[in-house]
Amino acid sequence: MTGRLAAIAMKTKPRQPMQELTQANVSVETGVEGDFRGASPGRQITIVFAEDWRAAVMDLAPDAPWTLRRANLLLEGIANPQAHGCTLVIGPVMLEITGETTPCSIMEKQLGGLREALKLHWRGGLTARVISAGRIAVGDPVSLAVSPRAAGE
Repeated sequence: MTGRLAAIAMKTKPRQPMQELTQANVSVETGVEGDFRGASPGRQITIVFAEDWRAAVMDLAPDAPWTLRRANLLLEGIANPQAHGCTLVIGPVMLEITGETTPCSIMEKQLGGLREALKLHWRGGLTARVISAGRIAVGDPVSLAVSPRAAGE
């Protein structure tokens, strides 16, 4: 299963608008460089899948920007595995999926109905921790490796 990194975003403080980037350094210690949540164990990076985003906003506001989701990475051409323990490889970076991103009240404030739309089928995306660091850029290839632990769930 392969896809591509469609977009990168970060925020330096809570509740700030997302800043889109064309490339970013990703480290084991801080996640996406400059992102305030990057040091959170198990939730260093948040990921949303383009197909899930489109499905979530289809009946709300089809042209809504993906940054309303407030995730760090937008992946396209690859399905959301909806499983813990899988490994995503984005360019030189390896990420372990640690869970489902739970949509928060900010989603609803930005677009009415978004919070509920994101709850279905893990559309809100994934949380991940950095296994190996590197520099990523929009357009980098993305692949998924299912770990034995995730396959057994």
